[in-house]
Amino acid sequence: MDVWLHGFPLPGTTEQAARSAERQGYAGLLLADSQNLVGDPYVELALAARATGRLGLGVAVTNPVTRDPSVTAAAIATVHAESGGRAVLGFARGDSALRQIGLEPAPLNVFTQALETLQGYLRGGTVEVRGTGARLAWLPAGLTKVPLDVAASGPKVIAAGALRAERLTFNLGAEPGLLSWALGTARRARERAGLDPDDVSYGAYVNVACADDVDGATEMVRGSASIFAHFAAEAARHGVPLTEADRSTAEALRDGYRESAHGLTRSAQASALPDAFLRRFALAGPPEELTERIAELRGLGLGRLVAVPASRDADPSFVTESNERFAAEVLPAVGRSELRAC
Repeated sequence: MDVWLHGFPLPGTTEQAARSAERQGYAGLLLADSQNLVGDPYVELALAARATGRLGLGVAVTNPVTRDPSVTAAAIATVHAESGGRAVLGFARGDSALRQIGLEPAPLNVFTQALETLQGYLRGGTVEVRGTGARLAWLPAGLTKVPLDVAASGPKVIAAGALRAERLTFNLGAEPGLLSWALGTARRARERAGLDPDDVSYGAYVNVACADDVDGATEMVRGSASIFAHFAAEAARHGVPLTEADRSTAEALRDGYRESAHGLTRSAQASALPDAFLRRFALAGPPEELTERIAELRGLGLGRLVAVPASRDADPSFVTESNERFAAEVLPAVGRSELRAC
């Protein structure tokens, strides 16, 4: 199982973060794309490419509205070329990048068309755009294709990604029941289309805080987890199978979500999340507990986790300590064959 690290593209921090992630053994580093909250991920990924030699590099995630698909394809293909083929493009309907400027996530048909257009550009082909044949004419010969990784929560986006992308990464927390449902939804979509369900790489975004103090670890991810719980709450309207208790939590979160406090620990939406919910939804606690829970997720058929380490306002020293301890005490077990489902 590969473990990628999620982070924020803050100028002056990315190169060191990338060096640390590579040294610690993470498979890759993914940077958020939310122009009003953080810096530009493609600029920072280019810097990270020069600072590392093995680390996978990607954006998690961009959308079809704030950047035209041709611009997105050119940006990530540039990172891919400069890094020697280490880039990944994370893509979704859009969240804070859009809501921060008064827009809603892209409709499903716009999102689906963007996936197909992006794949055409990234394969080096010609795509039909508003009656014009367009392509990335500058792509270097021999450059491998950038993998497209769809971030998904609800059944329609899961199916769209399963049919059109090389990777599918679920936004449903670390709940085995929800992730099992998501995997089944993706695999059935491919089977119905006559495609091999094993030809897609499946992963999950999970909030991670590695510390012996469970209460402190839970608080560290509270704001960040509220983002992903909000995704689950929105998706619950479209068939995500939440328990009755979690449905009540999700409805309260959805109705009270304030975009101005997106990802903050002290936000109303984060404070409203019960501790018991957070401890199931996130991976927060000592390394032996996290190792055991990841074993269960791997047993479902996931080949990749994206560790989202903390809320935007978390203590940076706590985040660094958690990432280092997770890398030292959990990552070695994640890569071993004896890690099995509990």
